[in-house]
Amino acid sequence: MASVRIREAEEGDCGDILRMIRELADNENLLDQVKISEEALRADGFGDNPSFHCVVAEILPPHSEPQGQGIGSKIIKKVAEVVLDKGCFQLRLSVLDWNKRAMNLYKALGAQDLTEAEGWHIFCFGGEAMREFAGN
Repeated sequence: MASVRIREAEEGDCGDILRMIRELADNENLLDQVKISEEALRADGFGDNPSFHCVVAEILPPHSEPQGQGIGSKIIKKVAEVVLDKGCFQLRLSVLDWNKRAMNLYKALGAQDLTEAEGWHIFCFGGEAMREFAGN
C-alpha cells in the first residue's frame, strides 16, 4: 500500500505541476488547450500576490497504484484547509460530465452539484475573447 503526504506546493514543484496539468489535459483530450508555461506558473503562483494555490500529493513508493486509498479525499481536505486559512467561504470544483467517479466522491464528501441543484453552468472568457471584449 502506498503512503501519501499532502502538502502545499513550493516554487520548485512547478515543473511537476505543469507535467500533471498536461497529463490531465491529455487524458481528457484537451492537451491543445494547455497554454501555460513553467515560468508563468512560477510567477502566478509563487510571487508576492499569488493568483492560485496548489497542493501536492507525495505518493511513496512513487510508482505504486494510488487508487482506492483515499488520496483524493485527503487532497480535497487539504485544499479545504487552505481555502479556510485564506479567509474564503466556499470551494468550487469543476468536473467533466463523464467523470462519474469524481462526481460521486465530491458528493460523498458533502459537496453539492450546482448543475443539478440550481442549474448553474460555468462560462469562460479565454484569451482572445477576453481581449476583444475588454477592447485590448
